Amino acid sequence: MTTEETEPIPGTAGTGRPGRRTWIGADHPHYKWVALTNTTLGILLATINSSIVLISLPGIFSGIRLDPLEPANVSYLLWMLMGYMLVTAVLVVALGRLGDMLGRVRIYNAGFLIFTVTSVVLSLDPFHGGGGALWLIGWRIVQAVGGSMLMANSAAILTDAFPARQRGMALGVNMVAGIAGSFFGLVLGGALVTWNWRSVFWVNVPIGLIGTVWAYKSLHETGVRRPGRMDWWGNITFALGLTALLAGITYGIQPYGGHVMGWTNPWVLAGLVGGAGMLALFCVVESRVAEPMFPLHLFRNAAFAGGNAATLLGAVARGGLQFMLIIWLQGIWLPLHGYDYADTPLWAGIYMLPLTIGFLLAGPVSGVLSDRFGARLFAAAGFLVMAVSFAGLLVLPGDFSYWVFAALILLNGLGGGLFAAPNTSVIMSSVPADARGAASGMRATFQNAGMVLSMGVFFSLMVAGLSGTLPHTLASGLTAQGVPDAAAQNVAALPPVGVLFAAFLGYNPIQHLLGPVILDHLTPGATAHLTGREFFPHLITQPFHDGLVIVFSLAIAMSLAAAACSLIRGRTPGALPDPAPASGEPALRRP
Repeated sequence: MTTEETEPIPGTAGTGRPGRRTWIGADHPHYKWVALTNTTLGILLATINSSIVLISLPGIFSGIRLDPLEPANVSYLLWMLMGYMLVTAVLVVALGRLGDMLGRVRIYNAGFLIFTVTSVVLSLDPFHGGGGALWLIGWRIVQAVGGSMLMANSAAILTDAFPARQRGMALGVNMVAGIAGSFFGLVLGGALVTWNWRSVFWVNVPIGLIGTVWAYKSLHETGVRRPGRMDWWGNITFALGLTALLAGITYGIQPYGGHVMGWTNPWVLAGLVGGAGMLALFCVVESRVAEPMFPLHLFRNAAFAGGNAATLLGAVARGGLQFMLIIWLQGIWLPLHGYDYADTPLWAGIYMLPLTIGFLLAGPVSGVLSDRFGARLFAAAGFLVMAVSFAGLLVLPGDFSYWVFAALILLNGLGGGLFAAPNTSVIMSSVPADARGAASGMRATFQNAGMVLSMGVFFSLMVAGLSGTLPHTLASGLTAQGVPDAAAQNVAALPPVGVLFAAFLGYNPIQHLLGPVILDHLTPGATAHLTGREFFPHLITQPFHDGLVIVFSLAIAMSLAAAACSLIRGRTPGALPDPAPASGEPALRRP
């Protein structure tokens, strides 16, 4: 049996199979930087991919010839948005546990390969309409399996490779790259989709090939591998419960039975209640099995529990922010300032760059300083800064001054960067070395589940805010331009979620909704005004702002709660310092 099939031998950990040519051995002083650069590339690729599709949806819908205003197509849009994150939320814990058992590097490398191959398949979508949408959704789900492998094990690989005194810095670089990747994807997707919608998938291929080959050649197993068996009942109950719950939230956004949303839909209620019940059953299963996928005993450490609670609350607070800002820019602000609808994806990504810059400035600095002065205060301060930025966005008018907007989203990015690395460091440093894969997966699960939950909550609150004033605003605005009252009332009866997604996709629906028969009976000036750049954005500005007040008020409350959770301390340290190579792994000090 080779050294790679057993626990690493001190001094030779991860040197590879006999005769295998490697670049830098695991015991080389520079190996930790190899691990950092490769895992950062992997996380960057996975997170860029999530937002590059988000900003490119107008071009993708046009490319596969899918009408975004057809009620049946709302489901396709939601699953393109949320399917990837839902799958990662379900799988990251199981894949982190699998990394503890089979080797974190092995699972991570397989994730790189799956991600790259599915990028090629996605770009080859041969269908149009619903078939084309289902092809993209299905292969995005497969791609999410690869992304989950990367996310579940990258933090554990870094925790294994770096000593405690540098761990915050390493995790800071990795985490900020991941968060910033979601914003880089906005600019990259906006630029590529104007050329060819398939290019948003092509861009992953060369990066993925380089990263895959590099990972297989340079990364080594340096952590403690713990043989064991998969907790199948735990995995099944967790997957069913979380999928049902998040799917219920997804479909709850859609209209049902004459209501603006679907929360009275029996299937939605069944998903929510059944999902919650299945998750309760999952907790019972995990408390009884010998080798659980979700080690509940880790939550006895208050630092671990508080860190994960802060992760969940923070994900809910900021998860829907991208969507709200994109709607604000693409559907309202950019058209009001003369930008053509076809160009709004690119410019929305560019105008959101201060958010990315804030993350990039604060993240690494926060990681280094938290190693010296402690992580909790930096994590809590990050959320306080984010709460202030949400308060500023709340009072900003719909047609704002860009430099005020830029300063506020820069502040939000700084807050997110301050929080990311210290929070991850607290979580990962509070568990024993042989549970780091599971802990990394649990942290990613809370983050991804919070993001999906945030989108559901934010969209629901926004739709609730729109439904109060939008119908009257639409009807009065259309009749003022000479549209017959009956036709105006029909447009005003459009579910607010349809208007919301039209704005999200940078799409003026007035021409489509009124049709040529009505438009031909209006004066040329009225027709040009109704179908131009400014009428629809002006019309929805105030209703949209009413919804924003509700959304950002919730974000402020969540940010303050996350700051409080970040200050929680464990009763005792979660684990002893990293083991010395010659002495093996020390025992865990239980809180």
